[in-house]
Amino acid sequence: MDDFPERALAERFRAGDESALEDVYRRWSPVVFTLALRSLGDRSDAEDVTQRVFVSAWTSRESYDTAKAKLSTWLVAIARHRIADMHESRARVRALQSQLEKLTRPDDLVRDPPDLAESILVADELERLEPDAQRVVRLAFFDDLTHEQIAARLDMPLGTVKSHIRRSLIRMRERLEVTRVAP
Repeated sequence: MDDFPERALAERFRAGDESALEDVYRRWSPVVFTLALRSLGDRSDAEDVTQRVFVSAWTSRESYDTAKAKLSTWLVAIARHRIADMHESRARVRALQSQLEKLTRPDDLVRDPPDLAESILVADELERLEPDAQRVVRLAFFDDLTHEQIAARLDMPLGTVKSHIRRSLIRMRERLEVTRVAP
């Protein structure tokens, strides 16, 4: 693609032309996916990152300056940030798993009887999730299904299932932390 058609596509994209989004995705998603896959080594995480890159690009398209960088360069920069976010998320999960592995007995997981007020708060936060995320979280934690089983049951991509769980837990944790801090 020579410089003029790419610049014209970038302008259409920045202006909010949805057909330009399709063209941009078709042209650069293989590059973004390959970068993510090489860095992360996991196909579903690479798919998730690719999806996030183009959602981020679309929602922040007005901040893109065609005079400062080519659209492809801007997309690669977003991809690098999303890949770094995924590595950071993985590190947090590994740290949590490590902490859980240090527990010596299953009794350590439940020291006190469950607090009814906390159970109600968690149930309320679960109800606040969007319907798809709510179904995924319920299947994961109440029905004890694996991510793959949930994806098959709901006919959803595996990366989307993982994203729903990750984002839902983060949202719920943040809201519950605010609730605990409040007087």
